[in-house]
Amino acid sequence: MPATFLRTPPSPTVLLIAAALSGATDLAVADDTPVLPTVRVSPETALPRAGARLKLRNDSTALPSAVSVVTADELESINVGRDIAAIYRRVPGVVANNIDQGDTGVGFRMRGFTTQGTHGADTAVYVDGVPQNIPSSQSGAGHGPVFLEWLTPEMIERIEVIKGPISSLHGDQNRAGAVDITTAKGGDQPSSVGITLESYNGKRANLVLSNTLESVDSLFIADLYRADGYRHASRTERDSFFWKLSTRHQGTDYALRLSHYRSDFEAAGYLLYSDLKAGLDPRSTQFDNPGYGSAERTSLVFNAAPAQGPDGIHGSGYIEQFERTRAIAASNTAHNVTTDDRVIMGGRLFNSLTLAQNTLLTFGGELRRDNGDAFRQRYSSGQATASYLNNYDMDLLTYGLFAQGQYRPWPTFKLLGGLRHDWFDYDIRNRKLPGASTSYQGSVTTPKLGVVWHATEALELFANAAEGFRSPYAEQISPAGTLGPLGSPGGKLNTDIGASKVRSYDLGFTASPRPGWTLSGTAYQITNQDEIVMISADTYASVGETTRRGFEVETRMTLTSALSAYANYARITEARIRNPLPNTGALLSVPGHQVKAGVEHRNTLLGGRLTVNADVYAFSDVPFYQGTPQTHVADMPAYVRYDLRARFESGPYQVATYLVFQPNAYASDAAYGASAGLMVSPMPRTLIGTSLRYAF
Repeated sequence: MPATFLRTPPSPTVLLIAAALSGATDLAVADDTPVLPTVRVSPETALPRAGARLKLRNDSTALPSAVSVVTADELESINVGRDIAAIYRRVPGVVANNIDQGDTGVGFRMRGFTTQGTHGADTAVYVDGVPQNIPSSQSGAGHGPVFLEWLTPEMIERIEVIKGPISSLHGDQNRAGAVDITTAKGGDQPSSVGITLESYNGKRANLVLSNTLESVDSLFIADLYRADGYRHASRTERDSFFWKLSTRHQGTDYALRLSHYRSDFEAAGYLLYSDLKAGLDPRSTQFDNPGYGSAERTSLVFNAAPAQGPDGIHGSGYIEQFERTRAIAASNTAHNVTTDDRVIMGGRLFNSLTLAQNTLLTFGGELRRDNGDAFRQRYSSGQATASYLNNYDMDLLTYGLFAQGQYRPWPTFKLLGGLRHDWFDYDIRNRKLPGASTSYQGSVTTPKLGVVWHATEALELFANAAEGFRSPYAEQISPAGTLGPLGSPGGKLNTDIGASKVRSYDLGFTASPRPGWTLSGTAYQITNQDEIVMISADTYASVGETTRRGFEVETRMTLTSALSAYANYARITEARIRNPLPNTGALLSVPGHQVKAGVEHRNTLLGGRLTVNADVYAFSDVPFYQGTPQTHVADMPAYVRYDLRARFESGPYQVATYLVFQPNAYASDAAYGASAGLMVSPMPRTLIGTSLRYAF
């Protein structure tokens, strides 16, 4: 049909289906040989510049808060390797790792919130508007852990780390702050195929198919990863694929994403630091009885957002099948096997309106339903027993309404105000103690307030006061008692328990003293108004305050056309429980000092481009307790890590070689205090790898 006869453009659904039927075929023939992008660690991409927060928009850089942005280009220069948590490697004040125990979630510490047993549960993490925190998980990771192992760097377009609970668009788990991850789309990168080889039999194969059919961009990524690991009985097998279709129709961007992830792993567990110093082989396995596990996650996600500017409807909808099993060694013959089998669905919808060119009003709501089984069962000599630590059939409905306004009365001054009200409705069937089965309803309101002043052309000041919360989890509301069979008598409910709420205050600045140089800093105080703890057997209650104070500073500089550098320092001056329970410690196990720094050099070589990155990452002064009653014996050993990476690009070829060096014996970023002493997951002193990628 001639084009002049097409009165109505095809619908987004028709365009997306057409692209799906096209598969991964690239119908366009390029005139030039594709070249992979040049990486540049620069202040323009890594930090909001002075004046950025004055803009009226919904992304994080307009918030009166400390914000770090990681772009796809910067991810190309980071040694991610087997640990997806390395995507946060340069973000000030963040300690993130995969705790070296298989695919068991991303450990994440920020602003004095600990990672032990929570795996990022105090930070609201979203990918394409889909919350990643899993409520009431039984995979040995507490309430709200974040499992990001399904992601690979090629899937990521942008990461925004928001410090503090200032954003009204983020609800449950938003106490330390929030993370927004946006996935890439077709056409933003060339198609390519790559292989990577690492120490300890690490192998990775990756395929990227990026193309456009008419007005629909298609991005398909398949990834296979295998590694034996540094420790004995430490193995990971991981497969994933990702397919995203994107189109623009009548001023709106639409995207449909399908992803599937499967993992199978073996985990060596933790070792006593005192045993390591006495000569125990750091590659040993805890109890000589390795843990193990498997995971599978399938997600279908739909997104819509205005193509230009903030005005208009923003929406996301999703459905996920989430299955995860993890066996944690309890002795040389026993495991506690934890299982999650969930169906998760929901969405978020909000509208933004610009009024009189100086006001942006955003209002909307989100809904999430989490339904399925979560239980922890005792296994003996590899066989299931009739004893359980807990066993729940849980149906959780969370929903919230939010509003956020930005008002700029003068060109150099902006006010932000926000409010959320969230509800969480549980229907808990306690199979272990049926007498503790219950329905539970709770709610919480969290206000937000911030101000930005562009004092001079090169200096911006900001401040905020905000509240955030974490909902109670199933085992707090309906405790399961001690190890025993299903259907046991008894059961005690804690239905009067509420959300754990924090109040946060920030004062910060961003300066741009000259082109190519950005400097920022923030001081903060966070008070947990009602820390929820177990005060006696099966009894949980809000016991009072936890105080966190600290500051962070960061600078990024383009020194020459070929050389750039960054450095940041984070100091936690106080992280303390004000009224600890008897026989427990008051100090939280978070780093008192953290330093991150690096340089990048770019040059031409043999007709191609050579990029060299050198990074250092260190933290110290992490308190830990041991014994009963708990005693503060000492601080954990200081942890230092050096990363070197060289990448050479010539035409369609890219070759990269990298080295990770950790000089301190037995030091680890995966460690915690226990009654027996400091438990450590030993890391290798050195790890090397090389990769080859071909673009087509």
